[in-house]
Amino acid sequence: MSNRAVMLMLGYSGLLPFYAFLLGILLLQDWPAAVSVQGFVVYSLGILCFLCGTLWGRVQSLDKPVMAQLMVTNGVVIFAVAAVLTAKAWLASVALMSGYLALLWYERGTEILPRWYVAMRRNLTVGVVIAHVLFFVLQSLQG
Repeated sequence: MSNRAVMLMLGYSGLLPFYAFLLGILLLQDWPAAVSVQGFVVYSLGILCFLCGTLWGRVQSLDKPVMAQLMVTNGVVIFAVAAVLTAKAWLASVALMSGYLALLWYERGTEILPRWYVAMRRNLTVGVVIAHVLFFVLQSLQG
């Protein structure tokens, strides 16, 4: 199996936990629902940090200094961690969603990437943003 095929499979399967946690929030009650809320936020933070790490990984193959890219990825991670520490799940979800969108915007403006990767990142970001909007709506309805 090629790296591209594995990346596509892992990328799209990475959306499943977002939607599984949403189902948990919708269908479960009490502590299992609360675990689903925390799971959604923590998983989102982990994935956003992973995406920032992929930018760091690509910098290693470059000869020229790209301090801005390294600073942006650190800034996104610090912003995301601070958002999660607010202890308000709905606010964290909005901030994390903003982080995903900012990272996609930055990546598109600064890097030349294969078409299939650009399409995958766009599609995955759309799937993640939809999940975060649904999370926000569910939190608003329950709060």
